[in-house]
Amino acid sequence: MSQIRQAVNRESAISAHGLARTFGTKRAVDGVDLEVEAGEIYGFLGPNGAGKSTTVLMLCTLLSPSAGQARVAGYDVVESPGEVRVRIGVALQEAALDERQSGREILDLQARLYGLSAADRAAAVERAVELAGIGEAMEHRVKTYSGGMKRRLDLAASLIHGPRVLFLDEPTTGLDPVSRAQVWDEVRRLNRELGVTVFLTTQYLEEADALADRVGIIDSGRIVEQGSPTELKRAVGADVIVVDLPAAEIALAAEATAQLDAVDAVTPGRRGLTIATTDGAAVVGSVAVALAAAGLNPQSLTVRTPSLDDVFLLATGYRMSTANSEALNAINGSGSELQHSDPDTFSAGNKQQ
Repeated sequence: MSQIRQAVNRESAISAHGLARTFGTKRAVDGVDLEVEAGEIYGFLGPNGAGKSTTVLMLCTLLSPSAGQARVAGYDVVESPGEVRVRIGVALQEAALDERQSGREILDLQARLYGLSAADRAAAVERAVELAGIGEAMEHRVKTYSGGMKRRLDLAASLIHGPRVLFLDEPTTGLDPVSRAQVWDEVRRLNRELGVTVFLTTQYLEEADALADRVGIIDSGRIVEQGSPTELKRAVGADVIVVDLPAAEIALAAEATAQLDAVDAVTPGRRGLTIATTDGAAVVGSVAVALAAAGLNPQSLTVRTPSLDDVFLLATGYRMSTANSEALNAINGSGSELQHSDPDTFSAGNKQQ
């Protein structure tokens, strides 16, 4: 039995059981269980305030759990935080870079902070320079860098000591499409060529779909779904029909369409219905007829293949894109109401997740 347990631990780069964190009366993370295998890219999805950043802070030993256990790179995050820290790299949403220094100076400082010898430090800096791939800009001050260049430098700095596990918290938030694609390519290369296990938190569903081997969806502090993007989307159905309706008509529309023979599942959301079926093109006409017979006039009917947003809808009852929009609206309208000590919640004028 002990040999089996040791083998499992060697394969798990990250392991959490019942992980929880409370802030006052708010339970930001509520019993998270997850296993991330060595060499895997694991996408951690959820809307703003779902518990993503709080979970990452606990796994990185920057925040103590209120309950539960977690092991990263083979060590307990509470009992052996120092051992965890020397084996992980962390690139948080806001790159902590001194804009008065050059890229090379920042890499050298990072290597010194990890206690690398002079010889090892020189070799590590050269590897990081190559990894960042920003050319002559490495000798210039960071204040001259674009957002994408800063992110690539931050990634290189987080890998200066050769970590086994890399935590990326919202790595492309605020970047333009070109810079975002460059970061995606860099993450793939780190994983493929260096074998780094990547724990990626994001609110961009297409990012997780493109990069992750498996994803976990967190909502209200709990993981509500896990699996590979392909598996999760396949479980929704071959096609989905998205029906946009006024909120007052959603319940009646769900009742009318659920009776159709070719409909596999009907999921009400905040802005309409998502209907799962094996052949959307063949069924959409029947859906339109059923809605008309019920006296309903949908704003739109769309047939497409399932997305991770459909998976999120089935798991939570609402779309992640809608949740993020509502969070932003709340900030713009009355941000002061959201100010408290939860790192996963917006505070007025300061987005921390």
